[in-house]
Amino acid sequence: MNRNQATVEEAARFLREHNRFLVLSHISPDGDATGSALGVVLMLEQLGKEYVVVNEGETPLKFNFLPRFDRLRDLRKQPLAETFEAVIAVDCADESRMGDVRSLFASGAALLNIDHHPTNDDFGSVNLVRPEAAATAEILFDVAEQAGIAFNEELALCIYTGLLTDTGGFRYSNTTPRVMEIAARLLSYGVKPGEVAERCLEEITFAHVKVLRRALQTLELSHGSLVASIAVSVGDFSEANAQREDAGGLVNYCRNIEGVEVGVSFVEAEPGVVKVSMRARDRVDVSAIAKQLGGGGHAKASGCTVKGTIAEAKQKVWDVLEPALGVKHDE
Repeated sequence: MNRNQATVEEAARFLREHNRFLVLSHISPDGDATGSALGVVLMLEQLGKEYVVVNEGETPLKFNFLPRFDRLRDLRKQPLAETFEAVIAVDCADESRMGDVRSLFASGAALLNIDHHPTNDDFGSVNLVRPEAAATAEILFDVAEQAGIAFNEELALCIYTGLLTDTGGFRYSNTTPRVMEIAARLLSYGVKPGEVAERCLEEITFAHVKVLRRALQTLELSHGSLVASIAVSVGDFSEANAQREDAGGLVNYCRNIEGVEVGVSFVEAEPGVVKVSMRARDRVDVSAIAKQLGGGGHAKASGCTVKGTIAEAKQKVWDVLEPALGVKHDE
């Protein structure tokens, strides 16, 4: 029996052995984080377990088609006084990505960490971490099978959403034969791929368009035109009457420019706090860049949070990126 399979069994046992759970994903959740968290919730329901599912901050409304979305609790608006003996964290690249939730953990709480980021620091008491997996949802599929969970349209929709979004609509290099095999099985339960793609990948808010219009005015090519960057300030959000989630995906406009190796977006979430997203082609492992700045992720898609102004955040990123590319910012 290989180590991965033994860990899947251990994760399934974790679900069976506890009765009440705190379920959480990472701050600023994407489709994989949200789909995986709600997938865990559906599994727990089948097992007759109790749960509270939370996040620090709001979950993007574009995922409100997922079952049990209305159960997601924003801890910033709905704080909890309860503590939990059993915690399940999904899609958190490291402990900091859980947000400020430690106060909800009972002393000696057992924590199941299910994730696929290579920068994961094994912060759980049970760590089911598979960097080769395309999405956390792919790992969750195996856990569901191991736990004897009956697949239905609701569970299939959650897992499919995670696979779809973390593979960029099955376009990224992490789209393996196994991903497609799992996706095909999930479709057999009634998932409508066109509708999911429309909600997750195609549909945008008008506020996003207004933020994009402002962001494109900041577009800059640097490092010998190998890097393209874009920035959004708190003022931009205010003028566009937009929320932070309306800045999602801006980094892709940078990375997709012909000849660019690394795309970077700098989003000022609040004064003095800048969210940095990085996307790469082949020459740079941006997870290594992000890790040096306290973040993490994947070789071609990573991020971090930097304290300071946008200008200060840029300088910190350039200081790390320059030696990785072998090209200075102004060359």
